[in-house]
Amino acid sequence: MADSHVFQNFVFDLDRFSDELLTELQQECQSKVTIANGKLEISHMYIEKKMIPLNLFLETAKLDEAREVIYEYGKAIKQMASVNIFPGDMLLKNFGVTRLKRVVFYDYDEIGFLTDYKFRRIPEPRSYEDEWSSEPWYSVGPMDIFPEEFPRFLIGRREVKQMFMERHKDLFDVTFWINVQKRLHQGELVTVYPYRQRLRFRKKYKKAFEIKAQGERQEGWELH
Repeated sequence: MADSHVFQNFVFDLDRFSDELLTELQQECQSKVTIANGKLEISHMYIEKKMIPLNLFLETAKLDEAREVIYEYGKAIKQMASVNIFPGDMLLKNFGVTRLKRVVFYDYDEIGFLTDYKFRRIPEPRSYEDEWSSEPWYSVGPMDIFPEEFPRFLIGRREVKQMFMERHKDLFDVTFWINVQKRLHQGELVTVYPYRQRLRFRKKYKKAFEIKAQGERQEGWELH
């Protein structure tokens, strides 16, 4: 999730601002801006990491870049779920891509506790009319979520959607969400590694771990 850092009396060199931006600042937040001696001071401001909206990034990204960030997108959702956060609106436009190709959630309008939601499967239609009806044939509560609907609106690019399915298909299954809820209710600390799996010491130094594990097994221990 995006970190917002608050600053007071933050001073910039005036020549870092275009005339258009200076005019806008003076019009929109005049009470917070002071200009004097070649400096611009903002009395109260928030700063966030610069990001490219994920939907815009994917429009022009090459497939290798798209694969990396779409994996990160799914990981971001799982990381939030692991600490009892449900983003509510998981559209690509609500996530940003950082300079290091990390995907960050930054729209908190519909955020909620994961354990407050009810994750459901869509009931089977009772008839042909139900199947083709423009209205749902089943009741929908204010906190009901149907994960099997996510593929219809989350990712538009077909090849990118396929990449996502390779790594994070479980996000479209109600079982994943119910299992996370159960683990949270049990007080478990659910772990989703923030870094690439290939960077884990167990994989980066695989041979050393295998030698150590073999030695510990011979001594009656097991490496975890």
